[in-house]
Amino acid sequence: MPHLIHAARAAQHRAARAALTIGPAHPLTRLLLVAAAVAATAAWEAGHPVADLHPQPARRHHERRATRA
Repeated sequence: MPHLIHAARAAQHRAARAALTIGPAHPLTRLLLVAAAVAATAAWEAGHPVADLHPQPARRHHERRATRA
């Protein structure tokens, strides 16, 4: 169900763009924030961890990826 993660991420980006453009207190921004929260909740309920919504910090080229056991 990766489409739930993509929907939540897209809703989050729309809300962030609205907050930057028209302000965080604008009713449209608040509505988009609610939509983002609902999408994130749907992804969570489907078993996706919240960390999937946020990009992981970039590793430097000299840092090694942790190996899985």
